[in-house]
Amino acid sequence: MSVTIKDVAKAANVSVATVSRALNGHQNVADAVRRRVAEAAAQLRYSPHHAARSLSSRRTQTVGVVLPDLHGEFFSELMRGVDQVARTRGLHLLVSSYHGNPEAQGAALRAMRGRVDGLLLMSPYVHDADFLERNVDISLPLVLMNAAGESAYRSIGIDNYGGAREMVRHLAAAGHRRIAFITGPDDNDDARERLRGYRDGLAAANVGHAPWELKGQFDEDSGHRAGEALLAMDERPDAVFAANDMMAIGCLYALGRGGVRTPDEVAIVGFDDIPLARYVHPALTTMRVDIAELGARALKALVALEAHVDGAPPGDDALLRPVLVVRDSCGSRSPQ
Repeated sequence: MSVTIKDVAKAANVSVATVSRALNGHQNVADAVRRRVAEAAAQLRYSPHHAARSLSSRRTQTVGVVLPDLHGEFFSELMRGVDQVARTRGLHLLVSSYHGNPEAQGAALRAMRGRVDGLLLMSPYVHDADFLERNVDISLPLVLMNAAGESAYRSIGIDNYGGAREMVRHLAAAGHRRIAFITGPDDNDDARERLRGYRDGLAAANVGHAPWELKGQFDEDSGHRAGEALLAMDERPDAVFAANDMMAIGCLYALGRGGVRTPDEVAIVGFDDIPLARYVHPALTTMRVDIAELGARALKALVALEAHVDGAPPGDDALLRPVLVVRDSCGSRSPQ
C-alpha cells in the first residue's frame, strides 16, 4: 500500500497543509516543524512526486481555472492571457466560476479532482484555513491569483494598493480636493486593497476633505447608481475615483445624463484600463493593469512550481504594478 501525504501528516502530528508547505519549501513553516515533517517522510519513504499529479507528466494535459465570474472584460482578458500560455505548452483548460457563492466554489473545486494536473484559483475564501484543505486535492500544484495577504501557496497578483494611492496622488496634484470613491464588493480582495489605497492616499495627500465613499459592485449598474446618488446631493465631489473601469463608465453615463460635464465639473477616473476605457467620451483616465499578463504569469508560475524552478519569484516580481494612463476624463483644477 502506497504512503500518502495524510500518513506523513499523522506521523508528524501536523495538518496535511503543513506537510505540503514544508515539503515544498514555503517560508512560513518553523524549522523544527520542517525537520519533523522531513523525518516522518523519510521514515515512511514518502515521495510527494509519486503522489502528485504532475504537469510535466501530462497525465491529463489539463489545467483547472476557477474564477469568481466569467462575465466582463476583466475576466475575458485574464483568460486570454491564460489561454495564450496554455496553447504554447500544449495544455487544455477546464474553466468554472462560482458567482460569489462559497458553496458553489467548493463544488467547482471538488469537481476538478482527477480531471486536472494543476489549479489556478481566484477567490476571496482562500484565507479561510480550512477552505482549500476541504475542497482542493492537496497533491495538486496550485497558484492563487490576486489573493491579498500572506498565503502558504504561490500567488500572483496586482499592486492594487499602490495603484490606488498613485491615482489619488494624481487627482490631488491636478487640484482636486473633494475626491469621492466608488468601492467594489466587500468580499473582494482587489476591492479591499483599492479602498485601502484610496484612504491612505487621501490621508497622505492632505487635501482637507474626509473620505467620501459610495457602495459599488464592480459593474456598470452600481457605478450608474453611484452617479445618480451624487446627482441628488447638494454638494458634489471635484472628482470620482471608481474602483474599476466598469463602474467609472456607469457613473460617467449617469452624470452626463444629469447634465454634469466631465471633466469640467466632475472628473472621473477608473482602474484596470479595459479596452472600452479609451472609447467612451470623454476617454477615461485610469490605472492600466496588464490583465492578460496576470493570467499568463499565473499559468507560467504553475508550470514552474511543478518543475521546481522560480518562474516568477516571490516578492515584488509577483505583483504587477499598474501604470497611470491620463486621458480626457480628468482635467486639472486650480488648487482651492
